[in-house]
Amino acid sequence: MKIRTLVLLGLVSMLSCTTNYNDNNRYVKISTDVGDIVIKLYNETPKHTENFIKLTEENFFDGLIFHRVIKDFVVQGGDPETKNAEPGKLYGEKDAGYLIDAEIVDTIYHKRGVIAMAREGDDVNPEKKSSSSQFYLVVGKVFTDEELNKLEDKLNKKLREKTEKKLYDSLLGSQSNLNPKFLNQVTQKVSILADSIMNVKHIKFNENQRKIYTTVGGIPHLDGNYTVFGEIVEGYDVVEKISQVQTDSNDRPLKDIKFKVRIVK
Repeated sequence: MKIRTLVLLGLVSMLSCTTNYNDNNRYVKISTDVGDIVIKLYNETPKHTENFIKLTEENFFDGLIFHRVIKDFVVQGGDPETKNAEPGKLYGEKDAGYLIDAEIVDTIYHKRGVIAMAREGDDVNPEKKSSSSQFYLVVGKVFTDEELNKLEDKLNKKLREKTEKKLYDSLLGSQSNLNPKFLNQVTQKVSILADSIMNVKHIKFNENQRKIYTTVGGIPHLDGNYTVFGEIVEGYDVVEKISQVQTDSNDRPLKDIKFKVRIVK
């Protein structure tokens, strides 16, 4: 455990070192009341990177607050209604008024220190399109291999239940007064089809994910579901500080933390 802690501290300190901007990536700086956060935006997610640059050039983020802060999870902001935030009010429903096509890259993970876009759930947003302005900074936690194994089981169980529900809805539709024989046939068919689907969609963390989540840490269950489009290169300690502030029952900080975003490069 001590070795893992030392590795983590070393990796986190790397996020706060002086950055060389002599590459072809874009960089932005989020300035807050408690310090600055410099973020490198990924070229692998051009729609999200270009959108974030566009909103930054328009000063869209200036004066907004981090309306959702959860310790060991995320720091989230970008709701334009928070520019003149009312005390105690719940925010998080608004954005810039459009959605961004998902750019989920299977080799980019929710490691500690990345930035990703929030979105509506699969029920209303099966294409996993991103909010145009609400983003979150990942804090997460460090996992053991045993914890990752348990998380895999939990995610696969949830996926199986969701898959079976969709199959039942598809096969039964709005039918009523189903006789036991027919219902038994449907149940058997659902089981066979679900087995086939799960063989393809079975969730298993690969070697790279396990290495990241057992050293740097993060939020593995979000992989493949939200678009990660950049990472913190300076000021991760500021995010840590924000993630530990006191919040109300809606995860909003008791004392508003305002921010603005500027282009570094």
